[in-house]
Amino acid sequence: MKKLFISLALAGSIFTTVQAQTKTNKKESAYQFTTIKEIGNTDVKNQGSTSTCWSFSTLSFLESELERMGKGKMNLSEMYIARRAYTLKAERFVRMMGKTNFGQGGAFHDVMNVIKDYGLMTDAAYSGFVYGQSKHNHSELEEVLVGMMNTLVKLPEGKLSQAWKPAFEGVLDAYLGKLPDKVDYNGKGISPIEFRNQLGINPNDYVEISSFTHHPFYEQFVLEVPDNWAWNNVYNVPLDEMEQIMENAIANNYSIAWASDVSEPYFSHKNGLAIVPEKEMEAMTKEEKEILFTQIIPQRNVTQELRQKAFDNLSTQDDHGMHITGLVKDQNGQKFYIVKNSWGAENNECGGYLYCSAQYIRYKTTCIMVHKNAIPAAIATKLKLK
Repeated sequence: MKKLFISLALAGSIFTTVQAQTKTNKKESAYQFTTIKEIGNTDVKNQGSTSTCWSFSTLSFLESELERMGKGKMNLSEMYIARRAYTLKAERFVRMMGKTNFGQGGAFHDVMNVIKDYGLMTDAAYSGFVYGQSKHNHSELEEVLVGMMNTLVKLPEGKLSQAWKPAFEGVLDAYLGKLPDKVDYNGKGISPIEFRNQLGINPNDYVEISSFTHHPFYEQFVLEVPDNWAWNNVYNVPLDEMEQIMENAIANNYSIAWASDVSEPYFSHKNGLAIVPEKEMEAMTKEEKEILFTQIIPQRNVTQELRQKAFDNLSTQDDHGMHITGLVKDQNGQKFYIVKNSWGAENNECGGYLYCSAQYIRYKTTCIMVHKNAIPAAIATKLKLK
C-alpha cells in the first residue's frame, strides 16, 4: 500500500451510541447500525507518519486470530516486521539493479514471509522507538535508505562491496533499534521463531484473494500493484464469490485483512464512513456533498465490469491496508463492514474504526487475506485448497 499519512491533531469520542445495540458514524448522522457480528480485536494503534499500514493491518488481523485460537490478547510488533521487510526489499532491489519498488509500502504476504523466516516479536520486545519517541515517523529513514540504495545500484566501485549489508543494517539499527534475540513469553526468553511456534501461527494457513477479469478465475496471479515488490500470488475469484468469502469468514468468527483504494472523496475516515453514491460526485450539488456522510443516499450497484474498469484506468489503486472486524446493517437493511484502521483512536468519533458499505468493498478492494478455513467449501474446492 502506498504512502498515506493522517494528521494526529483531530479529536473525537469513542463509538457513538444511538440506542442500545445501535451505533452511528457520527453524532449528526442519520445512520443507525445494528451489529450482525463483531470479531474480537485489540486496541486501535497509530502508524504515524509511516507507510507501514500493511504491517499494522496484518498484525491486527493476526491478533484477532490469536484471540480466536484461545491465546488471549496479544500486542505484536509491527516494527519488527517492517524492519525485517526493509532488508528483504533491499536485497531484491540490488538484485534487480534498482528496477523494482523500494520504500515503506508493502502487502499482507510480506508479513507472512517475514514470520515464516524470522518469526514474531511482541511490541514490548521491539517497539521501533530509539530516542524516546512516542509516534512513528519513517520520513527521514526512508530518504536515507532510498539514497543509499540508489547509490549502491550505480556500482561506484564496479561491483558491490561486502560492506553494503552491514551499512544498511546499521542505518536500521540507528533509526529503529537493534534487533533483540529473545522475546519474553510466559516468563521465559525465547527466540522469535519459538515465539511464533508457541503462538501456533502458521503462515501457510493464510491466503490472499482478489477478483479481476484480466486473469482467469480460480487460478493464482501476481497482483499488479507497485507495493507487491515480492511478486507474490493472489487467488482470483468472481466478485460475488469474494463477497461470499468475506461474509462466511465473519459469520464463522474469522476476521479479514483488507487492502483497498481509499483516495475516493466518498471514503472518509474522519466521518467514519465509506460509500459509493449512485450519483457521480461531479454531478452533485454543494448541498448534496455536505450531507454525503450524514444522510442515507442511494448507492451504486457495483458490478464486476465496473470494478474492473476502475482498476484498468488506475482510479482504483492499492492505497491502504486495514482490518475488517465485523458486519452491521443500517435501518434499511444495507450491509456495512466494520473496519479497524491504524490512524489512532482519537481521529474520528468511531474510536478509529469506520463503516464501509458492501458496495464500497466490492468496488475498491484490491485484495483480502483470510484463513483458508474461512473460505466456503465449494469455493475452496475450486481454488484447490481442499
